[in-house]
Amino acid sequence: MTHEEILEHCLAKKGAYQDSPFGDNSICVKVKKRIFAQLFFLKGEPMFTFNGDALTGEFYRKMFPDDVKRGYHCPPVQQPYFNTVNLRGGVPDEEIIRMIDSSYEYVVSKLTKRLQNELKNE
Repeated sequence: MTHEEILEHCLAKKGAYQDSPFGDNSICVKVKKRIFAQLFFLKGEPMFTFNGDALTGEFYRKMFPDDVKRGYHCPPVQQPYFNTVNLRGGVPDEEIIRMIDSSYEYVVSKLTKRLQNELKNE
């Protein structure tokens, strides 16, 4: 998948919006001010970072050891919850879609009940 296709899928999620809090070199997709996807280039390679629970992260790193790594830009304590995916083609598009969907659901589940209800009513 390309950055454009990933961004399109992310922005189709309820309440999702695009932001660039780290400058023009990366695009973050957020819901209720929480990042669930980040798109950027690292050494010329298109990359995508998503988050989730530690077991899901470990699963994807074992399933695609050459293309999915712990979130390279995260502090060590957060790395088990963030994965960076190299988009050179080693991870099937269907799995990238699952990663995005899982990340969105995970972030929404961590929102307060009030914010979850706001999101439902948007």
